[in-house]
Amino acid sequence: MVDLNQMSRDEMQQWVVKLLAEMFELDAEELKPESNLYADLDIDSIDAVDLAVQLKQLTGKRLQPEVFKNIRTINDVVDALSGLAVAEQTA
Repeated sequence: MVDLNQMSRDEMQQWVVKLLAEMFELDAEELKPESNLYADLDIDSIDAVDLAVQLKQLTGKRLQPEVFKNIRTINDVVDALSGLAVAEQTA
């Protein structure tokens, strides 16, 4: 299980890039924080659900549907995971 609270933002971003590259057979070198999951990476809605499920399995934390709907870029994924880590610390 990945502990989001033990990761810096850069580490979290590197982890998300690696995960996306593995899941969707993408070149990690081409993935940038501003890369749009849908327009740039050809991830469709089913792939996005698969990503959400994988994130939950790896972190033990579930993204709220309203947060998930607003994710468009790799940076948005990192922001959402950071938000989960902060929420856990304040809970």
